[in-house]
Amino acid sequence: MDRVAVFVDAGYLYAEGSRALAGRPLTRSAVVLDPPSAVSVLTHFAREQSGLPLLRIYWYDGTAHRPTRAQVALSEEAGVKLRLGRLDGGGRQKGVDALMASDLVGLARNRAMTDCVLLTGDDELRVAVAEIQQLGVRVHLLAIAPAARSQSRLLRQEADSVHEWSAKDLAFMSCRSPDSSGRGEPGLRRSETPGMSLRPDGLPGGCVGGRTAGAREVTRQALRRMLIREFAARTGRRPRRLAHAGECERLHWERGGV
Repeated sequence: MDRVAVFVDAGYLYAEGSRALAGRPLTRSAVVLDPPSAVSVLTHFAREQSGLPLLRIYWYDGTAHRPTRAQVALSEEAGVKLRLGRLDGGGRQKGVDALMASDLVGLARNRAMTDCVLLTGDDELRVAVAEIQQLGVRVHLLAIAPAARSQSRLLRQEADSVHEWSAKDLAFMSCRSPDSSGRGEPGLRRSETPGMSLRPDGLPGGCVGGRTAGAREVTRQALRRMLIREFAARTGRRPRRLAHAGECERLHWERGGV
């Protein structure tokens, strides 16, 4: 029976998908994927390009220890096979290309598919693509635009057809907006303020893009707290009024503070 299978490199999809949506690659925690919508869009694309029923969607990703909640949610969708490699200490996928190449060749040799859709940009799959083509499989390569930057040129040359998705085709993905509760942007440490860097001692450092009144106030408050701690350490008491901050500052400078 003629069928089409879909092979998704999740690392490529998240990196290039977030770049298309936000203008730069984002961390996984900053990207939200809707599994039912993703499956629906991929299934429709595969059927449209091949004119064949779907065998299944193979989803390749990495994990450090166990599947994440997002990976589990995706694996529970009908017609989806989750295939996991591992993540190294730097968060890079390991073993994912080998899994994908093995599945491509195995399904082709068993005549389980006659067409496949590849959503990836990795040049290392070029040999596997050439091998399954010799077995009669047509390969439809899918990229996140612009393909010239995100996808291997040699891989594109091997494919039977090449397609691009723009940001409007990624309706099943979204990027998290800054927290409206005022706790900062995703990925910032709790004590960090957007637009500011922190010194190693935890105090606000230089303000990125120019110092604002808000940044100066944060710095002033942090310095005041530090002076009060020094005053208490030197005198054994805490200042009762805000005016004592001047005495705190005098003690600070006596110690050669900066």
